[in-house]
Amino acid sequence: MNMQVIQTAQNKEERFAKKEQTFQKSEMNHNASLTIDQTKVYQTVMGFGGAFTEAAAYTLSHLSEEDRLKVIESYFDQEKGLGYSLGRTHIHSCDFSLENYTYVEEGDKELKTFSIEREHKWVLPLIKDAVKVRGDELTILSSPWSPPAWMKTNNDMNHGGKLKEEYREAWATYYAKYIKAMEEQGIPIWGVSVQNEPEATQVWDSCRYTAEEERDFVKHYLGPILEKEGLGEKEIVIWDHNRDVAYERAKVILSDKEAAKYIWGTGLHWYVSEEFENLSKIHRDFPDKHLLFTEGCIEGGVQLGAWHTGERYARNILGDLNNWLEGWIDWNIVLNEQGGPNHVGNFCDAPIIVDTKTGEVHYNSSYYYIGHFSKYIKPGAVRVHHQLSTESIQAVAFRNKDATLAIVLLNETDKEENMTVEVNGMQSSVHLPEHSITTLVI
Repeated sequence: MNMQVIQTAQNKEERFAKKEQTFQKSEMNHNASLTIDQTKVYQTVMGFGGAFTEAAAYTLSHLSEEDRLKVIESYFDQEKGLGYSLGRTHIHSCDFSLENYTYVEEGDKELKTFSIEREHKWVLPLIKDAVKVRGDELTILSSPWSPPAWMKTNNDMNHGGKLKEEYREAWATYYAKYIKAMEEQGIPIWGVSVQNEPEATQVWDSCRYTAEEERDFVKHYLGPILEKEGLGEKEIVIWDHNRDVAYERAKVILSDKEAAKYIWGTGLHWYVSEEFENLSKIHRDFPDKHLLFTEGCIEGGVQLGAWHTGERYARNILGDLNNWLEGWIDWNIVLNEQGGPNHVGNFCDAPIIVDTKTGEVHYNSSYYYIGHFSKYIKPGAVRVHHQLSTESIQAVAFRNKDATLAIVLLNETDKEENMTVEVNGMQSSVHLPEHSITTLVI
């Protein structure tokens, strides 16, 4: 039995450095640091991906066509890139847009003026090129940040506010129109979330829903209207917000059978906390529903060369996957040298930063850390049981459809570690440098 060891370490220059190792029959008295039990299985994974924001697409438009395509390949190519299979779009503007905008004219209650014309300039070409590079369709989740200002109690797309009751039907119809408009452009939409971060009043595009309001909107409007519009197969994701109160939120909504029949599962963000156990609580109470990570990024602007940023990604991906998560969608796939553009100055970091002044493309540690999962844990892989005898290393293990095992090991400590891995009664040793991530393919 052979094992490929793929490694990225802070204190070594190589990224995705590869070497081959063999397994030996395990000695009875030799205890393994990591034992894999393929007879015990958990969730099946959809894949990994990132968001096609206007900011990302606009930033990429500053590169030459050749360099732009290289960046797209570095994410979506299944051999040379990270093999991304998931994507997220914003239904009209979000903070990572150049400004607030909608798809209808002011006060158009019947949505007669609905048009996604604006997306033809930057976003649609990016998605189409990503699909072409991947050589297969992407699974795309679409999320609204805010209804049009005139549909809201505060008459403003920003600063929270709520959807006015009289516009609930029109707003639910808006989702259906968006899905149809995207699909007319050859871009299938897998599903929608009800609202991005429904418990946050932000200085950018935002809208608040209580759990009961979100439940009732799905039950009486969004679910039935998608069905009526012939879009009943589209998935609906609730919450789309932080892990800290995800269980309480999901419990209120999913306990209602009339609402739950329309709902695929719960969307999670990583801001505020790393309470991964809340995902397992949702799974425990609602095992027929699903869990999807829908957004996470490093806030506060660009951090070129930082290593802790990549480690945060890996720690969060590991924590979520070990608690029944089925897919991981990063936030902006690309941002500019400032960490934008963002129409309210909410600058953030991204795995790839493009300097629009010099044309330089910077690959952050997060790019490689995500890749240690997405390149080797393929869509359709099933998580298998692992047992660790050390607390300094974190791990997760998956069996791919082709029967290969993909094991990811994270060492966030200042010390190197040597581990013994046992699979099917065979053992091999692995060296884990300090501040490194390692993927084993067996």
